[in-house]
Amino acid sequence: MTAASGNKLSLFSLSALVIGSMIGAGIFSLPRTFAMATGPFGALIAWLIAAGGMYMLARVFQSLAERKPDMDAGVYAYARAGFGDYPGFLSAFGYWISTCIGNVSYWVLIKSTLGAFFPIFGDGNTPIAILVASLGIWAFHFTILRGVQQAAFINQVVTIAKVVPILIFIVVMAFSFKGDLFSVNFWGGADMPEASLFEQVRQTMLVTVFVFIGIEGASVYSRYAKKRSDVGAATIIGFVAVTAVMVLVTLLPYSVMARADIAGMRQPSMATVLEAVVGHWGAIFISLGLLVSVLGAYLAWSLICAEVLFTAAKTKDMPRVFARENANKAPSAALWLTNIVVQLFVISTYFSRDAFSLMLNLTSSMSLIPYAFVAAYAILLARRGETYDLRPQERSRDLTFAAIAAVYTVFMLIAGGVRYLLLAAILYAPGTALYIWSRREQGRTLFTPIELGIFIALVVAALYGVYSLATGAIAL
Repeated sequence: MTAASGNKLSLFSLSALVIGSMIGAGIFSLPRTFAMATGPFGALIAWLIAAGGMYMLARVFQSLAERKPDMDAGVYAYARAGFGDYPGFLSAFGYWISTCIGNVSYWVLIKSTLGAFFPIFGDGNTPIAILVASLGIWAFHFTILRGVQQAAFINQVVTIAKVVPILIFIVVMAFSFKGDLFSVNFWGGADMPEASLFEQVRQTMLVTVFVFIGIEGASVYSRYAKKRSDVGAATIIGFVAVTAVMVLVTLLPYSVMARADIAGMRQPSMATVLEAVVGHWGAIFISLGLLVSVLGAYLAWSLICAEVLFTAAKTKDMPRVFARENANKAPSAALWLTNIVVQLFVISTYFSRDAFSLMLNLTSSMSLIPYAFVAAYAILLARRGETYDLRPQERSRDLTFAAIAAVYTVFMLIAGGVRYLLLAAILYAPGTALYIWSRREQGRTLFTPIELGIFIALVVAALYGVYSLATGAIAL
């Protein structure tokens, strides 16, 4: 969609955009991911926390889009405006890397899905699975270099492929509901390790972030709305609808199977659960829908990955080489670096015991850092009163939303555990080479004293992370 299209979006169209941007591959993995950590009671608490925090974050994005419409260089623009060049770079780099890792999770899930029918693919991280994923990466790469973009009909097919299998899954689960089994599972179920409620909820926190990634897209289309008030309404409608679907997909399997059985399933667990209820056709049905959905989403996110790096280079947050376009107007240099990184991460999945969970949790941790900067910038604006000469009555409300969003993102980072923070540092520290490269191109000072302190802290954390990996203290 472009501004040149001249089309104004209705409330229904805006709501559909919100829903389409939020429902991705992660929803197909929810039954097993939650069952490994908790029962229905813990799941309800986890979703309440996640939905509340992400809704506050959505409102922050909406407010900033209205009050700072000139900042259209991505979520990292807010970090740079509020906290300086190096934090802005870290936010841009973190957002880019998180989208790269998210793309890796797509390939792992695709191969894991095929592994249910062709054992040679295993759980998505066997040598053959990595080889096929690599061929897929570069097939998409050269397709995009030729300037091929998503057409409207592809978007429609992908949307149907995502939504229809999920809705049928929910209906089948609802008709198969067994109250006594749900009651047994409610407080944690049998044959599962004992864990406190806090620990159960904590283990689900990063997956809830993963399935909500893309929520920032809700504010992107505000200028296309027929009525400005439709933007907030569409955000609420889309957010509530997607949250309801995710909660149902998480909870209903507890009414048809024991928690221990769900926890032991392969991914995508939605397919395995449906197979257990209706037979083998259920697994085939969900798997086909997932494959079409994920491949379509991968094309979209491949473009987004390259676009993030390309735009950052245009705003001089990254080296200028990544602002190059080829004859087909594709961001060629950014696309090459993006897919080289995706390729390296795909190879690394061979060494992981649960590659999908690792990629999912690492994507979430990396995404939370740019989100935290966005919330902090919104706090700064509200405290200073900047831009609040227009509608000053919204200042205290926006400050409250931003403060809650900031607390939520920091809590989620802590709840995710030190392991993922250290893995993030291992990526951020060497990634700073791109920042140094860019600053030298511009002949500018590398770091302010505070930024130098941040860089040193990152290097120390990265070295400790590498040491922990080498000694086995952190396992992939």
